[in-house]
Amino acid sequence: MDRRQAWDLLCEYTQNENLRKHALAVEAAMRAYARRFGEDEELWGIVGLIHDFDYEKYPTAKDHPFKGAEILREKGWPEEIVKAVLSHARHTGVTRDSLIEKSLFAVDELTGLITAVALVRPSKSIHDVKIKSVKKKWKDKSFAAGVDRADIEEGASALEVELSEHIAAVLKAMQGIADELGLAGIEG
Repeated sequence: MDRRQAWDLLCEYTQNENLRKHALAVEAAMRAYARRFGEDEELWGIVGLIHDFDYEKYPTAKDHPFKGAEILREKGWPEEIVKAVLSHARHTGVTRDSLIEKSLFAVDELTGLITAVALVRPSKSIHDVKIKSVKKKWKDKSFAAGVDRADIEEGASALEVELSEHIAAVLKAMQGIADELGLAGIEG
């Protein structure tokens, strides 16, 4: 499987631009962690890109990511990718055993929090987001209330990465694709 196939699959099932941007953010973070751990960056990026590809069509816990896993298997995708996709959602009961699975779980929710922090900046730029600002918003449970902070903490712990370092790694990865994420900022 290559990135083009992953992107095509994502676009086939996901029309919502924000969901596509989330996929790109997770892909960037997964690529950063693959480099950090000396793993296959292409594989890790693909997993990040497609982890939620079925969510727009199948948004319930009953269906997502189970329907996605079925579709991937029908299309002949490797079981390693299927299991990683299944393991990113706590409600599936699929354990996170490999580094790729732990990384996907760790970065998924954090990309959403970082995006929310960037969007409340006056500049709307991820380049203006600092670790300190993410941690400040982290404490405000009403801010980005849908982001499961416990999942982020558990994910960082599973990777044996301190939370601030985890935030820094994901933030830097997202800053690297700010234009694609629509988070490069507004012209003053």
